[in-house]
Amino acid sequence: MAATTTPNVRLSSLPSAVGRAGLRGAIASEFTKLRSVRSTYWTLGALFIVSVGLGIAIAAGTAANFTDHPFQKVAFDATQTSLGAFFELGQLIIAVIGEMVITSEYSTGMIRTSLTAMPRRTVVYTAKATIFAIVALVVTFVAAFISFFLGQLLLGSTHDTATLSQPNVLRAVVGSALYVTLCGLFAFAVGAIVRHTAGTITAVIGVLFVVPILAHLLPQSWYQDVDRWLPDAAGRALSVTVGPPPGHLFSAWNQFAVFAVYTVILLVVGAILFLRRDA
Repeated sequence: MAATTTPNVRLSSLPSAVGRAGLRGAIASEFTKLRSVRSTYWTLGALFIVSVGLGIAIAAGTAANFTDHPFQKVAFDATQTSLGAFFELGQLIIAVIGEMVITSEYSTGMIRTSLTAMPRRTVVYTAKATIFAIVALVVTFVAAFISFFLGQLLLGSTHDTATLSQPNVLRAVVGSALYVTLCGLFAFAVGAIVRHTAGTITAVIGVLFVVPILAHLLPQSWYQDVDRWLPDAAGRALSVTVGPPPGHLFSAWNQFAVFAVYTVILLVVGAILFLRRDA
């Protein structure tokens, strides 16, 4: 009986892996995740509707009811009027996006898939924070400048409008965008620590909105000592263009630095916990 021989067939194989997955690829992956989620577009749309749409309504209403009374003209801040909606509510909306960048993967279990594809947790965490910061900066700067220019256009009938060349006006527009972006990074850091969507939103709203209200219940001298260390004081100091900011606050950019230090500390704590805890 003749033996049947089969010629050696070399199976094709995938090319050997070359190099090491790095931050650039992780950033591209995180950007794909962010733009693939429908809620991102809805939330960013809400940010524009609130900051631009409501800002237009406020500016139009202010112009319609504006009087030439000297006291009103002295205290009138055209820049704050056009940026008020963006500053007050934009920080809340961007905080929702910031925390969802990281907590949504924990709620769906996708974080395990992400860490399987990229086991280097430091790279994953940095990529998430980086891509969110970039997107948030672009969105907030566009929203802030559109809100400002449209607001000044509608306030033209008051003959008391602001231009970017006036003192502190450019600082207020740019500073408001930076402040809102920092609120989003603050929420991202809290989300990395809490790892729960509802818990993170509750904590961020408590720090940015509830605590400042409760601080007003303190005696005046205590309130002034506490207020300069609250995160939201940065936005209030940056947005003032008429007259000096409240005397108990630091200068505008120093007040912003206080909030930035809080955010950096939370980002570091979130990174440490992201590295050490199970997914």
